[in-house]
Amino acid sequence: MQIVSRTLIASAALLIATSALAGPVTLKANPVDTDGQVTFGDIFDGAGASSSVVVARRSGPSVVMEAGQLQSLARQSGLEWDNPRGLRRVVIRSADLSPSTAASTAAPAGVAPAPTTARFVAPPRSVRAERVISRNDIVQVVYIVGAVRLTISGRAMDNAAAGEPVAIRNLDSGRTIDALAVSPGQAIAGPAARAARAAL
Repeated sequence: MQIVSRTLIASAALLIATSALAGPVTLKANPVDTDGQVTFGDIFDGAGASSSVVVARRSGPSVVMEAGQLQSLARQSGLEWDNPRGLRRVVIRSADLSPSTAASTAAPAGVAPAPTTARFVAPPRSVRAERVISRNDIVQVVYIVGAVRLTISGRAMDNAAAGEPVAIRNLDSGRTIDALAVSPGQAIAGPAARAARAAL
């Protein structure tokens, strides 16, 4: 009984210590990582001692995390993020991406304001020959209309090289979207895709 009591006391002390270390954090306006290892420090301001905790690994130009999952992981490390803007997903991008192509995560439900001059340049022919999307890949599709930029996830229905059209099935609605492959795991749709396709 004495051993059990000591174990319970130690567990309670650990929970109290974890709660004491908990602190509010703020989502960065444009989360980026430099080495493919996504940490709390890459995502949040004020992560403190938990800044080096790895929460995801990025193999492409970006990685998408569900907001609820991110909240749970943060809480386990003693961090409190209340998601004040009601985001559904958080996108963490490679630091190598230029600011003009990085989508902000600061708008609700995955919608972010587009840059004032959203423009996609068709890749050279030598680059377009290399496949960047394979059938059944999960692809992030950026749809730009006016001042609104929407990012959705879908499954590729075909193979495509950069600059080639590709059909993407929306994971939420099941509808098929006509898009244009631009880089590994990335495609564009809407007027921007039509303009880029016309330039090929």
